[in-house]
Formats: sequence, structure tokens, C-alpha cells
Amino acid sequence: MSEIQEKDNFWIYVAGLVLAVIVTVVMIKSGEHDKYESAAKAIAEDASHSAYRN
Repeated sequence: MSEIQEKDNFWIYVAGLVLAVIVTVVMIKSGEHDKYESAAKAIAEDASHSAYRN
């Protein structure tokens, strides 16, 4: 009997999952990049707007 072995694609699936997670994290981080821009401008203008006053 001649059996044909199927190719194991486990590492391809793992690589795809890791790539998907990395892309998701990068998209979330880039989406929140401008989130605090107005607060940063206000703090730069007047430091009393900061919650981390000395």
C-alpha cells in the first residue's frame, strides 16, 4: 500500500496567528496615537493642566 502523507502546516498556522496578533496590536496602538494630542497641547501650553504637577 502506498500512503500519501499530508504536509504538516502547523508552523504555517502558528506564523499566521502571530502575524495577525502583531498587525492587530500595531493597528490599535496607531489608532490611539492621536488620542491624547489635545491634552499634550494643553499641558505644553500651561503645565497646571497636568495631573502630574510637582
